[in-house]
Amino acid sequence: MSMWGGRFEEGSAVEFREFNDSLKFDYVLAPFDIQASKAWVNALTEQALLNKNEQQALQTGLDNLLAEVVANPQLPLQNEAEDIHSWVEEQLQDRIGVVARKLHTGRSRNDLVATDLRLWAIERATLIGEQIAATIDALLVFAERYEDTVIPGYTHLQRAQPVLVSHWALAYVEMLERDLDRLSQARDRAGQCPLGCGALAGSGVTVERSKIAHELGFRDPCRNSLDAVSDRDFVIELLSVASLSMVHLSRLSEDIVFYCSGEAGFFLLGDAISSGSSLMPQKKNPDVFELIRGKTGRVVGNLQAMLITVKGLPLAYNKDMQEDKEGFFDALQQWQQCLSIVAYALPHLSVAENVALDAAERGYSNATDLADYLVSKGIAFRDAHELSGQLVLIALRKNVPLEGLELAALQEVAPQIGNDVYAALALRAGMSRRAALGGTAPVRVHGALRRARQRLQAHVAALTHVRQAKLSDVPKIAELIRYWAAKGEHLPRKDEDIMQAIHQFAIAEIDGEIVGCGALYVFGTGLAEIRSLGLQEGLQGKGLGAEIVQFLLDQARNLGIGRVIALTRAPAFFAKIGFEIADKSRWPEKVMKDCEFCPRKHACDETGLEIRL
Repeated sequence: MSMWGGRFEEGSAVEFREFNDSLKFDYVLAPFDIQASKAWVNALTEQALLNKNEQQALQTGLDNLLAEVVANPQLPLQNEAEDIHSWVEEQLQDRIGVVARKLHTGRSRNDLVATDLRLWAIERATLIGEQIAATIDALLVFAERYEDTVIPGYTHLQRAQPVLVSHWALAYVEMLERDLDRLSQARDRAGQCPLGCGALAGSGVTVERSKIAHELGFRDPCRNSLDAVSDRDFVIELLSVASLSMVHLSRLSEDIVFYCSGEAGFFLLGDAISSGSSLMPQKKNPDVFELIRGKTGRVVGNLQAMLITVKGLPLAYNKDMQEDKEGFFDALQQWQQCLSIVAYALPHLSVAENVALDAAERGYSNATDLADYLVSKGIAFRDAHELSGQLVLIALRKNVPLEGLELAALQEVAPQIGNDVYAALALRAGMSRRAALGGTAPVRVHGALRRARQRLQAHVAALTHVRQAKLSDVPKIAELIRYWAAKGEHLPRKDEDIMQAIHQFAIAEIDGEIVGCGALYVFGTGLAEIRSLGLQEGLQGKGLGAEIVQFLLDQARNLGIGRVIALTRAPAFFAKIGFEIADKSRWPEKVMKDCEFCPRKHACDETGLEIRL
């Protein structure tokens, strides 16, 4: 069924249709096209362009069609429709008759495809976000397994200074966390709804576009109809995030390929993630990581293609924009697959700890430690650097490490050197001195691992169930607080008080229903407290409460808050998150603010806990 006609006296040529039609790739938009159509049916009904019987028939037909598509995603490919929009209408007409011909009233394929693609992008971005989190988790598990293992660090691919394997893994955690932040921001910016903008000038039907947007899960409707139907910034932005993230995965892969090579031998590949040679029996190849390097070019290429496609397009919609899909679909699929295989492969990777340690101790990697030692003896660093270099040259000529030079030989170059130099040149001693924030000192890395694990838990919470509260959430938050206040777990709060403090609240939701809440209250001195934490009865023990707390702790971190407290009758719950028992008498802000007016002031049965961020 063609969605255009009347003006044409002849049908389209087969050659034109083969070149023009898009069903062969936009069929993946079927669930989203049906979702958008369901919202449009409701909008038309509100404008009295459909009666209740027609609305019911259309909604039932769309629901049945959606169930068929979910059961068989490739169902549209069994048809010769022009695109997914015409396929949906054709299938609907076959099922419910001519009333299906009213579905397209007031809308265009231009605003419909822009809506479908945004819905697809938001869903896929959420899935990829969860996969980035899983990959970060795999890196953290690897880092925790080899927290104290030493490996050579490199600059210019020359051995430089020793670092911990965990410090190396955490560098890639940082990269992937930035990717996750960018992805979340791009997903949020995609959350504007084009439906109701028509072909370019707006719909001829005065539908409630804000209501349509919220029904479809968008944040807001697009503000300008010309921009709404022609904007593909969200495609380009997600392709850009994908490209940069793939570059990060490619760098990780290159490190692993090198570390697994015979020239390094620091890492060992498990059989499950290795391949062999058809000719050379001894080979064990890191094909997984080489493929990731290769696929990076494919994803970056899709970004470049999309940029070139839109760079000269006039407003509004042009057929060039049909080229927005194949590369977009492919890039995000490849990105998600590469993230998944990295998360799978890391547990099959091990470290040859003795080999790595031996390599870290060679190559005069403690030359900087010697310079630092000389600085501690009162020598200016630039002079200490030169003296250390002279001693490296002497050691090279004698074919011994720096610590293999006799004290007399060291003192010939720098008389200030004492017998304590040998302790300073020890590998672990040098690493321990790298204790400034961000350094590889074991104490620093241990703390960095703990904080990275906390941030990951906050990211997972934000990706799954938890979000910042909005004013529209106030009635449900108030209901939850009243319920637990009646049980003596919370202090009661008025609706207007919650509304004033809505910026403090986070909520948990399941299938769009608010099932939990919590607040981060900041005292005048910068101390913060977790308050009003509660879940719908029956949902305890499923991790939702911990997700809310982790989300609030991440907000505290972003605000620069260093310490968060909690008063609770469930200290074990907070202890699992990392809180520790604390002395409440050291919380003057809390005592002065609330406890003076609490009816249980002299018989308090709550435990005080705190966590440092």
